[in-house]
Amino acid sequence: MGEALPLSGITVFEFGSNVAGPYAGFVLAQLGADVVKFERLEGDDARNWGPPFAEDGTATIFHAINRDKKSVAIDLKDPAVQQNLRDRIANEADVVVQNLRPGAMQRLGLDADRLIEENPRLIYCNLHAFGDTGPLSNRPGYDALMQAFGGIMSVTGEPNRAPVRCGISVIDMGTGMWCTIGILSALFRRQLTGKGGKVDAALFETAVGWMNFYSADYQVTGQPPAQLGSGVRGIAPYQAFECSDGWLIIAASNDRLFDKLADAMGHEEWKYDERFRTNPQRAANRDILIPIMTEILIRQPRAHWQGILDDAGVPNAPTQDIGEVLQHPQTLASGMVQNNGDGGIDLIGLPLKFDGERPPLRNRAPALGADNAAEG
Repeated sequence: MGEALPLSGITVFEFGSNVAGPYAGFVLAQLGADVVKFERLEGDDARNWGPPFAEDGTATIFHAINRDKKSVAIDLKDPAVQQNLRDRIANEADVVVQNLRPGAMQRLGLDADRLIEENPRLIYCNLHAFGDTGPLSNRPGYDALMQAFGGIMSVTGEPNRAPVRCGISVIDMGTGMWCTIGILSALFRRQLTGKGGKVDAALFETAVGWMNFYSADYQVTGQPPAQLGSGVRGIAPYQAFECSDGWLIIAASNDRLFDKLADAMGHEEWKYDERFRTNPQRAANRDILIPIMTEILIRQPRAHWQGILDDAGVPNAPTQDIGEVLQHPQTLASGMVQNNGDGGIDLIGLPLKFDGERPPLRNRAPALGADNAAEG
């Protein structure tokens, strides 16, 4: 980028493993912060979460969320190492991000209260499993556990089938984003007050937060929400439909779009059918509407219906696998797929631009302890 990245000059010490904490560090690094990742001597577990592995033998997931960081491998149980870290944090760090097991940082003497007392400008972010209070606060947690415990699996997948986890680590990465939002807010507050402070986020709270409109629904109806597959509660038709060669999402999210859809599919009478005339009526009668539409759509390939719906102004999209996504002209034009020319795998960039430019891929994920000499 022609200009400095927004967080240039900010130093972040990351005590993170797996996905959630490192994802927060990834975002901060992409925004320009100098992120030093402190790892156990055996390394972050995610280094071995494969196959697949990249050309250097490190799991691809580690590369995806640890790019543009430095790695220092240390023995956190060593009192001398602990003291060195306290000194460095007091003198160098703007931000600490940690997602170690509950109580670990306190036992090491690296907890927020102690470090903020020594460095009042420090912003210290705890990424918890269940939160810093409550009967489960001392339990560890992982993405799949929170998708289950926080209710997300109850609304994911097809009805009367086994529970389905969202295919991405939506809780881990979502909590990492909340950490980033909290840290950025605290940095802004520090500009005003000169003081740092503590930021807390939790996997469980992220899961509950994502369930916000289902919570509102339940309080009004008293009924747990249903699983709708690719559909959406309260809107119909808004889901994937089977065509002769695959699946096509059709999103007629209001009455105007449904009228266009009815005309495009050659069934103008749907617009006047009392079962389908308004969105609440369509949502209540989705079990009637969806099979009628499917019977028509399945006769032709996706491209046939895409052309018709595009011409009619009805939003639609084919379901694509990641290979199709990476090869699509829109993806290529966006610049989201990045490579620094060293022959390594392509990596996905930050979905943000500043003055028209996306933060670049500067360095790949570091080898374990690659920066011990410079940062140790």
